[in-house]
Amino acid sequence: MDAVHPIDYRYGTEEMKAIWSERSKIERMVLVEIALLKALAKRGYLSEEEVKKAEKAARKVTPEKVKRIEAEIKHDIMALVRAISEEVEKVSPEAARWIHFGATSNDIIDTATATQLRDSVKIFEKKIAKLALTLVEKAVQHKNTICLGRTHGQAALPTTYGFRFALWAAEIARHLERLEEMKPRLIVGQLSGAVGTQAAFGKDGLEIERDVMKELDLKPALISSQIIPRDHYCEYVSFLANLSATLEKIATNIRLLQRSEVSELMESFGEKQVGSSTMPHKRNPVDCENVCGLARITRGFAEPQRESSILWEERDLTNSSAERITLVESSVLADHILTKMIKVVERLEVDREKAKENLERLGGINLSEAVMVALTKKGMSRQEAHERVRKAAMKSYTGKSFEDCLLEDEQISKLLSREEIRELLIPENYLGTVQEKIESVKKYVEAVCSKVG
Repeated sequence: MDAVHPIDYRYGTEEMKAIWSERSKIERMVLVEIALLKALAKRGYLSEEEVKKAEKAARKVTPEKVKRIEAEIKHDIMALVRAISEEVEKVSPEAARWIHFGATSNDIIDTATATQLRDSVKIFEKKIAKLALTLVEKAVQHKNTICLGRTHGQAALPTTYGFRFALWAAEIARHLERLEEMKPRLIVGQLSGAVGTQAAFGKDGLEIERDVMKELDLKPALISSQIIPRDHYCEYVSFLANLSATLEKIATNIRLLQRSEVSELMESFGEKQVGSSTMPHKRNPVDCENVCGLARITRGFAEPQRESSILWEERDLTNSSAERITLVESSVLADHILTKMIKVVERLEVDREKAKENLERLGGINLSEAVMVALTKKGMSRQEAHERVRKAAMKSYTGKSFEDCLLEDEQISKLLSREEIRELLIPENYLGTVQEKIESVKKYVEAVCSKVG
């Protein structure tokens, strides 16, 4: 059958898809069952030699075999248990006897999922750090690349592209801190039995669970029912939703600044790349548009994942079908857009001359605040200064220079000379603490990223 979902043939990196593939899930669940056998052997249920035979045989289990059994019995984990048992039975009937002993389905599912989350987090850590550091490099490179700041889409005070990049870098680095804080809560497995009491293991329950988790490089959940409470997973999917919002914000602003009438930023464009099927001149910001579209899909998984935490008593099955989609697709798509954004930022073109041209075309009107501040320092009340500068600015929109409009106001011209006004209307003279902020962000990002292994 041909692939149906775009993740199969269009979106996602191979490394992330490998973690969440059906084969990976089966292999990880097999490892959980073997880890349980090892913990049982440690307590004399069976010999370590039998466990070794079982482990080798169990690795032969394939998704295809599990599917065949599931088609008959209509239970995926019991199908897995039977598939493992059949393979192990061939080499060690004694070991086969203890497969899945004391466990319930979600002991295997949730613990295997914990290994997937652990490995996904490692990928996210490295890529988030890379994006943050790449943005810092851009911030330092363009710390003096002056440009027009915009609020409400309208001309505001001058800023620099270094400041913009630093702003984005700090936000990305905060996601790295959030991820680090979340890890102890997220990466946990369980071996708790049918309702969480570990009754089948008796007094050995806690120790058996600890041994299984240690074998899998996990920690046991503090407490669980038949399943790990879904607030763990909600936090993960919400984190990815939050990350995707930042990525879309960055992509959206790059798109805005690439518009033909602005043209200050530009996605890289390959020598043979085509922008339009009918307009040969086009250089569309397709990667940023891709990030924006898939970020919205990624955020959409947060709500169904929250709904999946609302379960009856010790559990029902309403979460199962949803989580086959929410955890997988949010992980794959978030990784996809993060990878794409790294590429966009690394190759991003900044047109310094165009940025300066767009700024100077305003004739200094966007520096009205600088004039207002100067007038206040000269003795005029701040409110009067605001009103007089506002009137001069409104008059300048008719085509007259802002400088001349200011000087036509007798109260302004009494306090400020033409030379002083010209000095106030130089953008480079009104950048405040831009350089200090960029340096502070650089230190912060480098410190946060240095903790990533």
